[in-house]
Amino acid sequence: MTSNETFVLRAALDGRKSIYRDIEIESSKSLYRLAEALVKAFDFDFDHAFGFYSGLTPAKLTRVDPRYELFADMGEADPGVLSVKKTKVAQAFPAIGHTLLFLFDYGDEWRFRVSLKEVRAKLPKMRYPRVVTVRGNAPPQYPDPDEDIGDGGERYGVNPLTGEVIKFGKR
Repeated sequence: MTSNETFVLRAALDGRKSIYRDIEIESSKSLYRLAEALVKAFDFDFDHAFGFYSGLTPAKLTRVDPRYELFADMGEADPGVLSVKKTKVAQAFPAIGHTLLFLFDYGDEWRFRVSLKEVRAKLPKMRYPRVVTVRGNAPPQYPDPDEDIGDGGERYGVNPLTGEVIKFGKR
């Protein structure tokens, strides 16, 4: 991996593969910068702790290494957990198809499957990171179950166990 290349990573909302964003970022940037770009691409506020995990299911999340957490940068991580500020995107995503689970906000548990889709040459005068593909509407970061969303008066909430957005129906 060279400093003149970019990675295109697909971040799909876990459990809702039709909602995703493709982000192009320099391979030499940190996982922290990737996290910022992912959160911004889904129009969320970058205001919570997060991590990238090799364990792709809730049961394996903290049992499979490597794990990268913001807590490591704060000196509060479990032994063996790596830094998101010191780890480069190229280190965390060594090959096309490599996937990590991005967990944002340990309270609401927004989970995204992030996979390396493509390696490209860095373009001169291009600003990175950048969103190259948007599919599906992102759910609200803090949904109000009593608020009407959409043209049809549908109501939504969040399953506290899975983090999945639930449609309750019309009022």
